[in-house]
Amino acid sequence: MSSSSNLAQSDAMPAAANDEALERAWSVLESVPDPEIPVVSIRELGILRGVARTEDGVLEVVITPTYSGCPAMAHIAEDIAHALEAAGLTPHRIKTVLAPAWTTDWITPPAREKLRAYGIAPPSGRCASTAVAGHEQAIRFVPRADASPSCPRCGSAHTERLSQFGSTACKALYRCVDCREPFDYFKPY
Repeated sequence: MSSSSNLAQSDAMPAAANDEALERAWSVLESVPDPEIPVVSIRELGILRGVARTEDGVLEVVITPTYSGCPAMAHIAEDIAHALEAAGLTPHRIKTVLAPAWTTDWITPPAREKLRAYGIAPPSGRCASTAVAGHEQAIRFVPRADASPSCPRCGSAHTERLSQFGSTACKALYRCVDCREPFDYFKPY
């Protein structure tokens, strides 16, 4: 089951009452890979936003797409459901939320290294402005002009963009001028 809305804090029961099930759910979902980049999990990419037990006893998993219309979200929801069912964590509900919008700032440092080792240049810089307590963060959707990804294979910063779109819409296709190898660059959002 999937819907689009914001997860209200008041909808979740206190975590202390369900710590064991919630900890197991987080652990199980840590192993759910992104279908387009299988070396990183949905948690490491920041797609997995939360896990809570609602007042009606349902385990609610909140996910946010990397961009609106991401074709992998249905597959991700299926993978989450299969993982939870295999672990005996039912009943559950998968909720898709669009706000706040996903940003590459949510990709964990270990995931950035996994991307590099896999041959994908991780996003450079930060996209969100510095948060002010109690206020929303503004997200910059246009990368800085000086942002040039380093080659994930040889480390050279001497790279050129071949196409704004790579193997998926969230990546651009680059080539290293030094080692001449093409590579995807995970575009910063």
